[in-house]
Amino acid sequence: MENASVVLLLTLTGLNYTQDQRIALFLLTLLWYLMILLVNVVLIVAIISDKNLHEPMYIFLCNLCINSLYGTVGFYPKFLLDLLSSHVISYAGCMLQGFVIHSSTCGDVSILALMAYDRYVALCRPLAYHAVMTKQRVSIFVFLSWLIPLYCMFMNTATLLGVRLCGSHINKVYCVNWMIVRLACSPPFANSAVSYFNMLFYFGHAVFIFGSYMYVIRICISSKEKQGKFMQTCLPHLISLITFSIAVLLDVLYMRFGSADVSQDFSNFMSMEFLIIPPMVNPIIYGFKLTKLRQKILSLVHIKVSTHIRGELSK
Repeated sequence: MENASVVLLLTLTGLNYTQDQRIALFLLTLLWYLMILLVNVVLIVAIISDKNLHEPMYIFLCNLCINSLYGTVGFYPKFLLDLLSSHVISYAGCMLQGFVIHSSTCGDVSILALMAYDRYVALCRPLAYHAVMTKQRVSIFVFLSWLIPLYCMFMNTATLLGVRLCGSHINKVYCVNWMIVRLACSPPFANSAVSYFNMLFYFGHAVFIFGSYMYVIRICISSKEKQGKFMQTCLPHLISLITFSIAVLLDVLYMRFGSADVSQDFSNFMSMEFLIIPPMVNPIIYGFKLTKLRQKILSLVHIKVSTHIRGELSK
């Protein structure tokens, strides 16, 4: 048996590929990560640079993109490094990676809840919208949407610090707290209590989001004008929410109840999909669907292309 004093390095066992497969996977992953960075940064810059987009809906969307970048930083650099070298991680690094990925996921839920509330007020209480969604209140909402996930996941991670481990192999391509719990010789009760509290807390978020959209849909059915607004502004939110929910649920359910008999490739995909699909899908959906945002992005691209052409002609 190993204890916490000798388990200084943990091995990620989900990367058993040949050298050629690792190189191919590295190139594909690097390309995908650069695309994620590009589409999210473009959306963030477009929103920040245009005062006409300094509205609650776009502010929440900007924070959703920033949170996506935060979460992917916790996974992609380490994953790319593992593809080129030994796939080990320090105990402290494992805890940090789990904290970043968990807090980013919870941050997504918090921001999606804010976006659902914003659409509820905009479509169901339009006359009171500006009185409800004031700059001060939006700032507080955004601050809490970052603070609460970070605090909840810090408390969860803190309960695992110094825990005695009876193993050093993690059957995954990245670290999460649940894997540390499975390696623990005696899982701490405090971790179970905090974990269940966090799950109930964010399940409440999910119920709120679902209830908000059900109410919005019921209100919008009776008005053609509101149906148009719903399709323009709420549909991207719903697509983003459904994509994120399915990806996270598949990962959680597979991690808890998945079979050990499936192939390693399938297991890796199930554990990585919420880090692959939503960070790319969200900015693309919003960029194409929201008219004001799409026009701003196109204007930025046009300015960049025009500047490049003038530079070439002046040579």
